[in-house]
Amino acid sequence: MSRIFSGIQPSGDLHVGNYLGAVKNWVALQHQFESFFCIVNYHAIIAPYEPADLRRRTHDMAVGLLAAGIDPTVATLYVQSQVPEHTELAWILNTITPLGELERQTQFKDKASRQEQVMAGLLNYPVLQAADILLYRADVVPVGEDQVQHLELSRVVARNWNARFSPDTPFFPEPQPKLTPTRRLVGLDGQAKMSKSLGNTIGLLETPDAIWDKLRPAVTDPARQRKTDPGNPDLCPIIYQLHRAFSPEGTVREVEENCRGAKWGCIDCKKSLLTNLVAELTPIRERATELQSHPERVTEALDIGAAKARVIAHQTLTEVKNKMGLPLA
Repeated sequence: MSRIFSGIQPSGDLHVGNYLGAVKNWVALQHQFESFFCIVNYHAIIAPYEPADLRRRTHDMAVGLLAAGIDPTVATLYVQSQVPEHTELAWILNTITPLGELERQTQFKDKASRQEQVMAGLLNYPVLQAADILLYRADVVPVGEDQVQHLELSRVVARNWNARFSPDTPFFPEPQPKLTPTRRLVGLDGQAKMSKSLGNTIGLLETPDAIWDKLRPAVTDPARQRKTDPGNPDLCPIIYQLHRAFSPEGTVREVEENCRGAKWGCIDCKKSLLTNLVAELTPIRERATELQSHPERVTEALDIGAAKARVIAHQTLTEVKNKMGLPLA
């Protein structure tokens, strides 16, 4: 069975963008691949944070992933800092990664341009990401479009290391991207990508009333000033995307017909969406409530996952050190 790896930062509660852009796909893929899913808390500390808040957000992310359907008896779910080989391999890979490759990364240039003082961790973020993937010698990485460049760097790093230390039989596979079905979800403001920091999201664990309070004013097709104005669902920045993700095909066709023919107003369309959103998210919210009342179950699942991950990580790093001439402890 081919192996996949993917990680998610501990931002706290999952939102619909996380769910459609990554987690729902992971839930399906865990039955098709040997799967490693990691809460990447080392990546999260490149920005200022409070330690207690990071612990809480890490736990809440684990709750959300388990509630959304990640099965710890099928997939390996763990926290990055529980497996020290991640950072050890990252240092090793830093030694064969050209500085120019890191400076060309779009996300680095974008974030660095908005910071007065740029920390080395921001520059080296993609090397740690490469270490996350290569540590498990993953064949496939499910990613969104915004992570494709980082994954390309992981292939460059694997290629460089293989050429120098394992030229006859490449040790590290060059991981291939598997783009998520929902590649980029626009936020409720109709402007930027859905992001918790921008406040334009729907939380995966929110109540139906809270979801409706956010859906009701959400941006739709700007051409529809009145209910009698015909619209184009393809130009609706969020509602139509969510219908295609959460609603049955028959409802999606009904939305298209009623929007183009001005048979529905945008509120009618949103009410239909709410019904299907709530139908899918309510079981997730209920499972999360149960897990939150039994935090020891979450801790146990992560500990079991970390133990499984450390076995593979230790094997990989032992072989890496052997090939590089580094003494073993």
